[in-house]
Amino acid sequence: MTAQPHDATGTGSGSGPDQGPEATQVPPPATTTPENILVEGFGVPVPAVIQLDEPRDGVPLVISTKEGLERAAASLAQGTGPAGVDAERASGFRYGQRAFLVQIRREGSGTWLIDPEPFDNLAILNDALAGVEWIIHASTQDLPCLSELGMWPDRLFDTELAARLAGLPRVGLAAVVEQLLGFSLAKEHSAADWSTRPLPEPWLRYAALDVEVLVELRDELADLLESQGKLGYAAEEFAAILAAGVAEPKADPWRRTSGLHQIRDRRQLAAVRELWLERDSLAEKRDIAPGKLIPDSALIAVARAMPATVPQLLATKGFHGRAAQREAPRWLRAVAAARHLETSELPPLHLPSSGPPPPRVWDDRDPEAAARLKTARPRIAARAEELGMPTENLLTPDHLRRVAWRPPEPLTPDTLADALRGLGARPWQITETVPLLLDAFLHPRPLKAADEARAGASGRG
Repeated sequence: MTAQPHDATGTGSGSGPDQGPEATQVPPPATTTPENILVEGFGVPVPAVIQLDEPRDGVPLVISTKEGLERAAASLAQGTGPAGVDAERASGFRYGQRAFLVQIRREGSGTWLIDPEPFDNLAILNDALAGVEWIIHASTQDLPCLSELGMWPDRLFDTELAARLAGLPRVGLAAVVEQLLGFSLAKEHSAADWSTRPLPEPWLRYAALDVEVLVELRDELADLLESQGKLGYAAEEFAAILAAGVAEPKADPWRRTSGLHQIRDRRQLAAVRELWLERDSLAEKRDIAPGKLIPDSALIAVARAMPATVPQLLATKGFHGRAAQREAPRWLRAVAAARHLETSELPPLHLPSSGPPPPRVWDDRDPEAAARLKTARPRIAARAEELGMPTENLLTPDHLRRVAWRPPEPLTPDTLADALRGLGARPWQITETVPLLLDAFLHPRPLKAADEARAGASGRG
């Protein structure tokens, strides 16, 4: 994007209307610095990165009525081209991951800020955008909460994923906008409590700017990917995201408690489960993030101590939080429930896995599989480097581990392609990696020092 004179803050040089010929100013030499560039229409260098701090149409009002929602839907339906879409959550403040603000911008319609809280859903907006491409940055973060509102795109362009495939060094929205458009976006409100009502005007300005740049950013990324021969790769990735839909809730979510690796006893593990479930129930009832009641570290501390009385509970080192003392009887009941479980009712320390063991044990368990992985890793990393993208985007590390651990039999290009396809690899990934994997699996060999270093730098997939 080429910055225009009205895009920059500041003034050029030259004589004013009340200055005579003798007062004519001579512009300074047209030198540039890392912070300044020459732009047509300016007499002096201007900032290379221009602070974007005000939406071009001003800060929109927040839609919170049925009439306003219908007006937004009608306007968006009459717009043209793709729609920039974003959602703001209150992670760390409220229970769950629901959206507390939805932003949409479309050419000919402008920017709309919608408060989802007064509505059962936003399906009317989804209908208005039927068949329209949605531009979302890091779509896998926003699509679940949009889905809860009855919103799901027919077509998608993910600017974060596009930036990864294009090989940009930083892929956050502000960083990509700065690299490709030359604008600086403020990010100080990204972790704000978006359940706040009314939303402060600076937050709304930030929210509007986030979608204002998306259409232009999408075009720049599409041009860049096309010049690299990777636009088709991106299209397959976007289609795969839409086809996958929203992931099913994980079984035993309590097993994601931070610090769970410290638990080596099944009864203590049961205590973690009971405490987690009790905290989750209370958090949902109060609509507050569970960690704001008591943190994960406190659950682990109590499970390891297994206190039998309230004084023992409150004396447990590491047990703290806003609901620690006030809800002490609740937490003690959870520990007591775990203490009285039959042995057969205790959860296993480890769940069975259908995947291969950790690569660190492959040398002992299956040296041939270890050789396959050690040969394939640097080849995949080298091809990713040639393509200018992260290794994990060329081939998911778990997919590589699985086919290296137990390759299909017989091992042929078709059977290997089928195995990767069954794991979820996209056609472009299969085309790029099958020849490399096939050769690595058929001719595994010890790595040279350079290959070892490259394999380690690739993230130890």
